[in-house]
Amino acid sequence: MLAALLTPALMAAGWIAIEPHRVMGRLAQLLILVGLWPFLRWQGLARREALGYGPSWLVLRRSIIGGWVLGVLILVALVLALLELEIRLPDTSPDSWSQTALRVAQALIGGLLIGVLEETFFRGALYSAIRRHSGVRSAMIWSAALYAVLHFMKPGELPEPAAFDGLGALRMFVYVFVDLFQWKHLDSLAALFMVGLLLALVRERTGHIGWCIGLHAGWVLVIQVNRRLTDGNDDSPLSFLVGDYDGTIGWLAALWIGLLMALYWAGSAGLRAWRARSG
Repeated sequence: MLAALLTPALMAAGWIAIEPHRVMGRLAQLLILVGLWPFLRWQGLARREALGYGPSWLVLRRSIIGGWVLGVLILVALVLALLELEIRLPDTSPDSWSQTALRVAQALIGGLLIGVLEETFFRGALYSAIRRHSGVRSAMIWSAALYAVLHFMKPGELPEPAAFDGLGALRMFVYVFVDLFQWKHLDSLAALFMVGLLLALVRERTGHIGWCIGLHAGWVLVIQVNRRLTDGNDDSPLSFLVGDYDGTIGWLAALWIGLLMALYWAGSAGLRAWRARSG
């Protein structure tokens, strides 16, 4: 709401030349970052344990590295399946090796930043807050649901004839919520929800977010590289298995992540039971 109120004045100043809906989105993200720490302190969550950073930095660093490797392997397997099924095809005019290397480096750094920021909030503070009040099941479901939904809560671009003013800002703000209910997002929403559940389960089983950060960062890297090196194949009869959010996630990703989550759930539960009997 603050971003919607401030964007018209910011655009009128003439300092920024990008589209209003992008300005509103970036301004909203900036306001979230500015207000996050005071909000966490107000909620009593500004502690290492509540944010998921309870173990030593050595343990966290090893977990992040291990999670990153595992995350890359998980999504590389998905991308290979998409290529084998011809849902995506190799790019016929790829960038040069130097450009590709630069993009990979950017995706690596960006993935780590996204992993730290998003996991600190979703599997750190948010998960801890809901778990404290409502238990593990609610924490897993609601943190995953909010994680999935927020990926699609973006201001909409105004149609060409419409002027950007206070009414235009209101239209973009309303679009943030209206766009959620389009059927075209259902497959990507389902995949992101399963991702959120898996990360929440990892958070619960390990007791920290080190592995979550690594997994998240690895996934972002593979998705970004996949978008650069391959193209979607709309002529494929199986193209419905991938959504239009990033060209990688969709129904197939939801099934793959769901399978991994079930295996991890059963394996970690069995390991805990064995440790309890052995102890």
